[in-house]
Amino acid sequence: MAEPILTITDLWYGYSAKSYILRGISLTVLRGEYVSIAGENGCGKSTFLKLILGFLKPQRGSITCTASRVGYVQQKTDYSGDEYPITVLEMLTSYCGICRVPKSEAMESLAMTGLELQRNSLLGDLSGGQLQKALISRALIGSPELVILDEPSTGIDNASSKEIYGILRGLSRERGVTVLTVEHNMLAAIENSSAMFHIAQGHGHICTPENYVKEYLGK
Repeated sequence: MAEPILTITDLWYGYSAKSYILRGISLTVLRGEYVSIAGENGCGKSTFLKLILGFLKPQRGSITCTASRVGYVQQKTDYSGDEYPITVLEMLTSYCGICRVPKSEAMESLAMTGLELQRNSLLGDLSGGQLQKALISRALIGSPELVILDEPSTGIDNASSKEIYGILRGLSRERGVTVLTVEHNMLAAIENSSAMFHIAQGHGHICTPENYVKEYLGK
């Protein structure tokens, strides 16, 4: 049986002393799982992600992550204009230096996302789907055991979105990488996840994608 890679116990967090946005949330994510975090806008999904990543500190409860390395892809970033005169490969090789891994990992990560042909393209010249692949490639530098993404298909066309989710599904099922996403794309989450974690009124509930459809989508 797979071991836990992320264990969250009785997590409480609020932006004021009298108002909690997350109330006693517990979640265990096993190695190799693909878990999508769902819920209505403003329910605390992004806050939950920031707590897992360590950008925020819990007011109560604990978060334990046993991954040796974590990759992170934030919500879509705008690289248009002249502010980022850098190619895809330059970005990745620079990140290899930050992570202290061989620069050869840059091309290896591009191969995993199918972006080799765009390696010398400027970030600002990429389509939305290509840019997301480039950012996923960056997150894969250093062979992370856990990859976390915040709304990976926002602003991306349907064809590119399917490619992105195919990459994430392959990471989980073929490479054993644990994938955790905050989702607004419910169809993609249900089709690709091994489990869904729904947040509502500060509380969390884990279920299978099939049960999620029955419990929350009324189908």
